[in-house]
Amino acid sequence: MVTSSNQSRPNEGRRRPPSWRSRCYLPRPFWRALIGTTAAVLGLGGCGSPAGPDPSPSAPSAPARSASRTRPAIALIVEPGDGYRSVDLMIAGARRTVEVSMYELADIRTQALLILAARRGVAVRVLLDRDYGGASVNQAAFAQLRRAGVPVRWAPAGTLLHQKTVTTDGTASAVLTGNLTSRYYTTTRDFAVIDRDPGSVRAIASVFARDWRGQPVRPGPDVAGLVWSPGAGPTLTGLVDSARRTVVVENEEMASAPVEAALEAVARRGVDVEVVLAGAAGHVAMDALTGAGARVVTSPGPPLALYPHAKAIVVDGTTAFVGSQNFSTAGLDRNRELGLITDDPTVVGPLWRALRDDLSRAVSGPTAGSGQAPR
Repeated sequence: MVTSSNQSRPNEGRRRPPSWRSRCYLPRPFWRALIGTTAAVLGLGGCGSPAGPDPSPSAPSAPARSASRTRPAIALIVEPGDGYRSVDLMIAGARRTVEVSMYELADIRTQALLILAARRGVAVRVLLDRDYGGASVNQAAFAQLRRAGVPVRWAPAGTLLHQKTVTTDGTASAVLTGNLTSRYYTTTRDFAVIDRDPGSVRAIASVFARDWRGQPVRPGPDVAGLVWSPGAGPTLTGLVDSARRTVVVENEEMASAPVEAALEAVARRGVDVEVVLAGAAGHVAMDALTGAGARVVTSPGPPLALYPHAKAIVVDGTTAFVGSQNFSTAGLDRNRELGLITDDPTVVGPLWRALRDDLSRAVSGPTAGSGQAPR
């Protein structure tokens, strides 16, 4: 459960000789760099969010850090600041299992870490999206992992696997808003939550096992804090409806009538609603939201600002949603997706500050955008 710190989304190449290096198709300088990177990652000693600016008087504050070295049950990772090093750490440190569900995988570093994990005896399984264009991005990673002997499968036919999770050793799951596609790391706003709650991790592992077997996609287990698609709409509209003072939203898309209606309703009753959208995305909803009293802005995208790929909500500065769900009918009602809701201040505070920073760099009304397709 993640509601509180106190409670309770092929064609193989011809096989080469069985040497490990030749099967991985990576030059020796890359492996030297990878070893250095892995050592640096392991030297981090934990998964935390990078230091952010001091909160303003109205910002939610986080408690002072404990002197204990015990890893937190939940932690927020802010991108691009972390550079997905925390996910690297999880894979590099795995001793028994690594399970990856990913809409897009195109990061040679992550792929190499998965291969290294499998070579040292870790049971690695990777599930990738194929339908709706996923194979065009994932084919290279799929082929490389298979050549290296890593078990890798396509998601069930007819399913858009938009979920983005990495689970290791049955003890920790990274729930990401962003894909493991390195070309976007430095220009995109995304988040990840590292969740170590045993109930949450078991639920994520159980859904992975079901999807790995190719079973029909249905909602995941009803575990407090986890937000599964299909079926996420009522949970997210309920979160918005609970607002009494403020709602801050950042999302790549805004194409869900229930979410739009919920935002309009709370804005009309006096809640301060602010929404950041990506470029030309969500313009159909902009007039209605603005008419209800919400402030709706769009990001100009790189190089002027980060591309808002994140999917996040902060309500009243005390409760947050982070996940893979775009606010669209497909994202909430059809795709395989996962997000979570938490009131842990170590997540809510840094998330609130990042969204405020993105609001400060956005512009009112539509922009030309960065030309990036929704991911």
